[in-house]
Amino acid sequence: MKIVHYPHPSLRHKAVPLTAIDKKVNLFAGEMLDLMRESKGLGLAGPQVFLPFQIFVVNRDTDPLMRPLEEVYLNPVIIERKGTIEGEEGCLSFPDLYQQVRRAKPNKHRAYNLKGEEVETNVSDLPSRVLQHEWDHLQGSLFIDKFGPIAKLSARGMLKQFERKYRRAQEKGEIQSDADIERILKELENQS
Repeated sequence: MKIVHYPHPSLRHKAVPLTAIDKKVNLFAGEMLDLMRESKGLGLAGPQVFLPFQIFVVNRDTDPLMRPLEEVYLNPVIIERKGTIEGEEGCLSFPDLYQQVRRAKPNKHRAYNLKGEEVETNVSDLPSRVLQHEWDHLQGSLFIDKFGPIAKLSARGMLKQFERKYRRAQEKGEIQSDADIERILKELENQS
């Protein structure tokens, strides 16, 4: 398992709900938590690791190496958002790109944990930002889609670099073609 970088098609692929919590889902969650920790991230969603499923992991502590606040969310939904706040965001699929993004300040999520229990989470500030960012990944939406006009202009050069690097990797055969990636995602969906 590894983190895919923009413009990998998995990042724009809308994730499908998980229909069972089995050994495979537990393995995915464990690998995602390890990868998030290794990358010093605060969250990681299924599409970021080439999985078309509604799963994300977060560390709601601002220290990415803290384990007690790590959580796994399966089939999450946002059930309430209030107010807005702007703050800096980054993304493990966009290394070294940080911009201001407007998000709801507090929000409420509902999801399932690995035990199959439905849980509700009320969060604000940074944890709210992290959960919204990861939920967006499940919708095929990226934080770059929320940039204001000035942020879009300042990020344009980096995004072009990501695109060139990705296409070169495809030309070298290091990454499958976009058509093959879409086919693999569909095959994985059928296994959910």
